[in-house]
Amino acid sequence: MKVDLNADMGESFGDWVIGDDAALLDVVTSANVACGAHAGDWDVMARTMARARDRGVGIGAHPGFPDLQGFGRREMKLAGDSLSNLVIWQFGAARGMAKALGTEVRHFKLHGALANMASRDADLARAAYTAALRVDPDVILLVLAGTAQEVVARELGAKWAGEIFADRGYNADATLITRGTPGAMIHDPTEAAARMVKFVKAGAIFNPTGKEIPAACDSICLHGDGPEAVAIARAVRAALEDAGVSLRPMVGR
Repeated sequence: MKVDLNADMGESFGDWVIGDDAALLDVVTSANVACGAHAGDWDVMARTMARARDRGVGIGAHPGFPDLQGFGRREMKLAGDSLSNLVIWQFGAARGMAKALGTEVRHFKLHGALANMASRDADLARAAYTAALRVDPDVILLVLAGTAQEVVARELGAKWAGEIFADRGYNADATLITRGTPGAMIHDPTEAAARMVKFVKAGAIFNPTGKEIPAACDSICLHGDGPEAVAIARAVRAALEDAGVSLRPMVGR
């Protein structure tokens, strides 16, 4: 059994450092790199991608809403054409930087509020994914497993990988519990590791009531901005390897 371990990173901005990307890149197998709208800048993107390249870590574009102050976690309403252009702009920047560094962007993952909205709204997911596929028809869409994101990726006939979260709690419909709500965040590395072994072995998500939701557990995500991110990454990786699960960069279905 094989699985990918990914982390959101490249979210620092100028002199403001967010997360320990260097340490995470020694643990994860894929990196979701911020594209400058919700976080990150050109220097941070270049540095993060170069480190990922040198460590054999798969690189992904991680576009979000243009909301630096809110870290892309506040919902916004954009016209369809504007949303498409926002995605293309960020994805294009990521692809251009990767090419200049002698590497490539392998996957595409929506960030924050944009991702959460797309997990509920198929039309929004379709607009975002169609835009990404116009830029690169072969990119792997990293989708929130069991949600509208997955439904749309399948409908589009795209390469995709299902994502589950080590550090987030789930609602009954496989969407993520809203931040600030009890059960939304998992801070204990031991708990996060045990959950991920259970999810991957079962091929399913378990919500707080214990309900089992069959899911494509292709890639495990953790958020690189949290103070416990590196500890969670190490614990999850160790627990998976102890359970006989090998880690590798994601491949599309």
